[in-house]
Amino acid sequence: MIKQVLEEKIKEYSINSVIDQENVLQELVQQYVLASLSRAGFFSHGQAVFHGGTCLRIVYGMSRFSEDLDFFLKRPDPDFRWQKYLDVITRDGAGEGFHFDVLDKPKRETPVKKTFLRTDSIGRVLLLELPFDRDTRKLIKVKLEIDTNPPMGSGYETRYVTFPVIAAMTTQTLESGFGMKLSALLARGYAKGRDWYDFIWYTNKKIVPDLDLLRNALDQHGPWAGHSLDVDPDWVLESMKRRITELDWDAARQDVQRFLPLRDQESLKLWKQDFFLHYLDIFAQYLVR
Repeated sequence: MIKQVLEEKIKEYSINSVIDQENVLQELVQQYVLASLSRAGFFSHGQAVFHGGTCLRIVYGMSRFSEDLDFFLKRPDPDFRWQKYLDVITRDGAGEGFHFDVLDKPKRETPVKKTFLRTDSIGRVLLLELPFDRDTRKLIKVKLEIDTNPPMGSGYETRYVTFPVIAAMTTQTLESGFGMKLSALLARGYAKGRDWYDFIWYTNKKIVPDLDLLRNALDQHGPWAGHSLDVDPDWVLESMKRRITELDWDAARQDVQRFLPLRDQESLKLWKQDFFLHYLDIFAQYLVR
């Protein structure tokens, strides 16, 4: 049954390369895991919220693919453990032809708790008809990451995943998501192109970021931790301008390239300082209203 459902779903995508195909297969496994988490009560009993790039892709239709499933808790809980939810995912999968292994259990306690699922079922068990030949030994790996002590003040809403079944999820609002994305753009010590792709996406949609959440995030982690900044539009725009002028845009392009459909990769030639300063001007026009 799941084989037929997967093959029908794959036909909905425009797959023009082997990389496109791998991204699609990864995304379908991600959606399967999300639906299983929903059935396990992860978003209701666990009070978890789905956010980040994969959320923007699956829930809000962003073009770029993403490799991780990122979550945070509505209320801090240092005792959170993944195990009971992983048990449901592996049990659900075993009944439908997805066999998951759990990898890399954390060796030390941190507020961000990570775990990994991998499967070789696509190729070894679920012999799918695919547009491109694929090594049957190739694994698909999904990282699950949850912040058990997130910055306070995020907004959230109920959205739905529709594959393999319709299931409810709690997701971060776009305003809060943009606030957290700005925190990553400003505080991250290297040029992560995926973050800057998301900045363009948010700006094109004229999403107004939650600056209170941004301030809370910067006060909790990164170079401004504990500084109690006055995070107003002028501070954000000046800090973003400084960041844009100091980044290695070649490295940023390389980071994001494999996550874009082949048809979208031509636009990466535009990724230079002036291009992002142009988008910062667009951002400024609606941020300071």
